[in-house]
Amino acid sequence: MSISHEINPRDRILLIGNPNVGKSVFFTELTGIHAISSNYVGTTVSYMEGHLPVGGKEYTLIDVPGTYSLTPTSDAESIAVHFLKSGAKAIICVLDASNLERNLYLALELQKYDIPTVYTLNLLDVAERRGTIINDRLLAQDLGAPVIPTIAVKKQGIDELIQELNIVLNEESKVTSDGSAANNISINANTATKCKQSCGKCSQCPSKRLESQADIWSMAREIRQRVSKQETSSPSFIDRLGDAMVKPMPGIPIALLSMAMLIGVVVFGGRGLRAGLLPLVNEIIVPFFRWLFALFIPEGIFLNILIGEFGVFVISFEWILALIFPYVLCFYIAFSFLEDSGYLPRVSVLFDNVMRKLGIQGGSLIYTVMGFGCAVPAIIGTRAATSRKERLIVTAAICFAIPCISQTGALIALFSAYDWWMMPAMVLFGLVLFISVSLIAGKLTKGKVEPLIIEVPNLLMPEPKAYGRKLLTRMKHFLKDAEVPMLAAVVLAALLAETGALNAIARFAEPLVSRWLGMPAEAVTALILGIVRREMSVAPLIALDLTALQAFVGGAVALMYIPCISVFAILTKEFKLKIAAIITVSTIIAALFIGGLINQIGQLFLQLT
Repeated sequence: MSISHEINPRDRILLIGNPNVGKSVFFTELTGIHAISSNYVGTTVSYMEGHLPVGGKEYTLIDVPGTYSLTPTSDAESIAVHFLKSGAKAIICVLDASNLERNLYLALELQKYDIPTVYTLNLLDVAERRGTIINDRLLAQDLGAPVIPTIAVKKQGIDELIQELNIVLNEESKVTSDGSAANNISINANTATKCKQSCGKCSQCPSKRLESQADIWSMAREIRQRVSKQETSSPSFIDRLGDAMVKPMPGIPIALLSMAMLIGVVVFGGRGLRAGLLPLVNEIIVPFFRWLFALFIPEGIFLNILIGEFGVFVISFEWILALIFPYVLCFYIAFSFLEDSGYLPRVSVLFDNVMRKLGIQGGSLIYTVMGFGCAVPAIIGTRAATSRKERLIVTAAICFAIPCISQTGALIALFSAYDWWMMPAMVLFGLVLFISVSLIAGKLTKGKVEPLIIEVPNLLMPEPKAYGRKLLTRMKHFLKDAEVPMLAAVVLAALLAETGALNAIARFAEPLVSRWLGMPAEAVTALILGIVRREMSVAPLIALDLTALQAFVGGAVALMYIPCISVFAILTKEFKLKIAAIITVSTIIAALFIGGLINQIGQLFLQLT
């Protein structure tokens, strides 16, 4: 997303802070837009903006990408500096009370831009849990600006923040004759005061010139020591658990248990919901539309397109509502919990050595897991990777070997009619494929991958309301982003079936589909629809009477097959058309070649036995 130059800086308020300090939660509460908030670096590389009413006037609040400093070394820091240089009416700077010294570095850097600022001291509950007590009034004096204690996920301090922001905006409107801000030091007499000449302590002191990074770190340390104290406190259970999760023992067993629970929630939860939705679809919704359209539409192609075997008002409900939606919902229930708890970065640290052998960082596991939700945000998330080489390796592996949750749901539904080993075998196949693609891409791609540097956030129990809002927002985004392409695929399937085009294509593709892949001629529908949406490369197979070998071959081809239109679009945007075309053509060739190889080997094995 490009940086907008249309907003007048005088109408713009910047929301700035380190990654993982709760900025997105503030953005949601202040604007009403349910931004996706996550506990790991990379979620907000692109910025968001929304409307923020303060004191009877509406401003544009911009959620600036999370950054540790204003010395640009990444895309996120470059975007942050761009916004600051282009100006703003005010800044809301979010500080993490549990990591105050590190956050103060950014807070002190902001002061050179001479933009009125309100600081929020967030995550106070985590700091207090660790025995850290912070004097927010003393901190306000040192920073020369208001400091509002907050716990954003519980909405504590939000009203006070808006009130203080209103004061800042009113004070900032009083400008000097040359147009500069009249007061960037004394904003509120109750919380911040001007420096006493040469006090030698606060960051506003004339004797404290912050000319280098060492100066800023020194001042940050001095302020932290002055405003905070550490009370004797034994680590809580959740803190001890968080530390244990990054150690091989018991970290690896915990990781395996977490993965098993994630799979269990998706598989069994999805099956349970599907069992409840299928009767609703087959006995109420579909019969209703068949009755309705039959009243005023004569029999023929048009009626069949609407309510025939591949009818839009038949397949759309069966595939989208009953087949795919239950698994998507269950995946995001589990994934959002792992995300909000701060667990995913710990897995990245735990498996960094293993991932290194594949030529990528452990942090790449974050994007991989995101890919199980949808490849598009996962590929965007790789912007936070340390090098272009790592981005390309992870992106290629996601396109080849990671099914989105919609496709996973369709695969589960396909294999559920066969022996129990089918799905585990597909998981093993996907793992081997992921490893192989990563190694090959690493050999073919120039460059190097830097060592893992990742922030491990606080381990938290997700706040129910914030967790619920995120889950609701994600499901809305899924329905919005997936509904139109899936409906388009259903309409295409109906047109192909009713016009006879499907039979013509099947005859043309018979040597490939029937002889090499060993699939029924009707399976060509899956290859056509898979171009529109990845799950549509699986859904048509469910209605066919396949053998176990045919089902596995179909699943393997669908897993590797061409990225859907939306994935191709994001590949083109992120890496240009050449890379997008190479990945797309490679997936098609690999899918058809390996799928046929599995079929030929399987047929030979069946003949021998």
